[in-house]
Amino acid sequence: MSRFGLVRSLAVVLGAFVIASCSEAGISAPSAPATTIAAPASFQSAAQRLPGAVSDVGKLDLKAIWWKKQHKDVVRVSRTIDQSGGTISIPETGLTVSFPAGAVTGPIRVTITSDDQYVAYKMEPTGTRFLKDVTATQVLNTTSIFGEPLRNQLYAAYIADDNVKLSGKVPVLEIEPSTTIFSPLSPHLPQAQVWTIRHFSRYMLASG
Repeated sequence: MSRFGLVRSLAVVLGAFVIASCSEAGISAPSAPATTIAAPASFQSAAQRLPGAVSDVGKLDLKAIWWKKQHKDVVRVSRTIDQSGGTISIPETGLTVSFPAGAVTGPIRVTITSDDQYVAYKMEPTGTRFLKDVTATQVLNTTSIFGEPLRNQLYAAYIADDNVKLSGKVPVLEIEPSTTIFSPLSPHLPQAQVWTIRHFSRYMLASG
């Protein structure tokens, strides 16, 4: 099988998984002709070929994506992750962060806190670096862009300063390798954003 064929097959598998997850959450898929799904960043070989780690991010006019429904309170979850890996998720916001085996050398207490207005998270312990890529998946049914054709590219952006306000144009330090998963029934309706991270800090989902 060619490299293109392998990536396409992996993309279809992940796309089916994302759509199935959305269906379980009560999200109905739109009726439209089937289309090819972009290759997911959760596969390391594919992630290396995806746009990411943009060096001149100052030229990007990035704006944070809003939640579909503003949270009255921030949502915070914690879990201990050890050498065997694991997963931590926030069902209320649709975020799942997966740690492969060997990402850390010993147990760490991971805490993820969501923003109350924007699709953004503070991930702690701040500054923690991982030996293997950690995969973050944000299902988009909880966001303001769900159910509408995607007009601008989505970015997973790293913000170093926890005090930076996310309204208007947001200064970011780095764009992470990521991809948008679209509905297999429509080439324009986004279902999820998947990106890889190598360290903990503050991240947001943004559009250009």
